Amino acid sequence: MTKQITLEQIKNCEEIKALIAAANDNLAHKGYTEHGLRHTGFVSCTTANMLEELGYDKRMVELGAMAGWMHDIGNAVNRYNHGPTGAAIVFAVLQKLDMSIHEIITIIGAIGNHEEQTGIPVNPVSAAMIIADKSDAHKTRVRKYSKRLGSGDIHDRVNLSIKDNRVTVDAKNKIIRLCISMDETSAPMEYLQIYMSRMVMCESAATFLGCLFELVINGVVINHHKPAPKNVDALVKGKEVSEEI
Repeated sequence: MTKQITLEQIKNCEEIKALIAAANDNLAHKGYTEHGLRHTGFVSCTTANMLEELGYDKRMVELGAMAGWMHDIGNAVNRYNHGPTGAAIVFAVLQKLDMSIHEIITIIGAIGNHEEQTGIPVNPVSAAMIIADKSDAHKTRVRKYSKRLGSGDIHDRVNLSIKDNRVTVDAKNKIIRLCISMDETSAPMEYLQIYMSRMVMCESAATFLGCLFELVINGVVINHHKPAPKNVDALVKGKEVSEEI
């Protein structure tokens, strides 16, 4: 008989802990931003909160939290195709924990499809996790050595310029918003240079969830021609679902 595995079991699993640590270390050597417990925690929490706010049941919410926690462990092998690689690893780990095959399928479908190069939203967990993952740009993701050396890398520069980043869900009007505040050390154009394909993927994911995705940078709606509200506060209307960073 299979077991109903909990998020706490996933967090306390030694294999998963080791894989997250290795993934983060590997990406540090490649010069990527932080992909450790801070990022996994953000994605896990944001995915779960988004699903809850959209009315999904408690078990789907918990599966979203688990998928978010494990989504990047494929980087312990290689950055290239880390989504499908991570899904294969997670399949083996969850089988060992005796999770239901149907729940495993939901989780590996989400993990295997979160890369914008090859993935698509395939279930509610997948769609919510895509938005949570692609929304996590913030100054706290820049490695300490990059800050110390004054890295000129565009990814570091864009992330360092982002002082506030929140995901909100307006469940009534079916709008998921990513609201970003950037300072003058970078610019929305640079953000779009590196995040355009990810934002397009977020639009597809929101559509899968029956919602519209809005990207708001410094109070301006970037990604569609809907007239902006006269009151800027209306742009952040809805329940905040992102973890505090």
